[in-house]
Amino acid sequence: MTLKETRQGIYLDDDILDDILDGITKCDGIIFDCDGVLIDISESYDFAIRNTAKYVLEEYGIKNPILVDSHIIDGFKSTGGFNDEVDLTYGVILAIVAADKLGYDQKSFISEVISNLDDTGIKSAEKYIEKIADVHDIRERLCYPGPHAENVLYRIFDQMFYGEHLYKKVYGIESEFPGPGLIENDKLIINDILLDALHERFSNVGIVTGRGMVSARHSLGKLLDRFDLKNSAFLEDEPRNLAKPNPESLVCAVRGMNSKCCMYVGDSIEDYIMAQKSTELGSDIIFCGITGTSRNPKEKLALFERNGVKIILDSIKLLPEIL
Repeated sequence: MTLKETRQGIYLDDDILDDILDGITKCDGIIFDCDGVLIDISESYDFAIRNTAKYVLEEYGIKNPILVDSHIIDGFKSTGGFNDEVDLTYGVILAIVAADKLGYDQKSFISEVISNLDDTGIKSAEKYIEKIADVHDIRERLCYPGPHAENVLYRIFDQMFYGEHLYKKVYGIESEFPGPGLIENDKLIINDILLDALHERFSNVGIVTGRGMVSARHSLGKLLDRFDLKNSAFLEDEPRNLAKPNPESLVCAVRGMNSKCCMYVGDSIEDYIMAQKSTELGSDIIFCGITGTSRNPKEKLALFERNGVKIILDSIKLLPEIL
């Protein structure tokens, strides 16, 4: 596969360029991931991962845990099993606790862990780490995963992300952390002008995201009403077994739209795997990868290319140019 930058920020597979463009013209629907696509989360969800990991590790007794930077976050996400930010936080915590117990350099050990992960996510992290370190105490303390309102890791993460008022609105209980949440750092990428262009082109515009409806509504505001919410999915509100890359939510959305050919726009390998699995189940889906909201867009571009993604854009703002 050979990607060609046909215009600035637009990369298409040069070997089958005509086929790609023909496929795009047949699309009658489009569905978006939210985080990293409609919303820039680099200072909201990414900071929540960093702050939650630091808080839990210091409470555990590790005085100087490594800063969870964008390279670590992207490293976990590149494995295809850590689309859920709390899963990622848990994986980081296990790795740092193990490194501390073994006397290893935290950053080097995290890289080692990442290189041994697969798309089973936290299962692969637990399996690898437990072979070389005893982390049963932190696992018992966190007891992850579990019901959101009851599990300690979910509780800390959500309180930091939502803030005291939104957390109480979602869960009906007081937050231990006063003040606004990191969700206030969300930056909108989607706007009315782009949505106007999309609605002119497509019969249906939907969302399939790992976010819950309340947080999507909080950040997108009235723009959320311009999506086909009957044929959208907010997976944080659904059972854990439906999380990406399970294709069920995307397949249901495409069928609900009565779409013959649908474009799915996402920014992660999990999004791509979900789109592939949906195609295998009979849905005609064209995947479009987004790189621009990554702290390392060139690395994200290379990751998508290695995995066979044939349409890659810097931003959804470039969609009208390829449509």
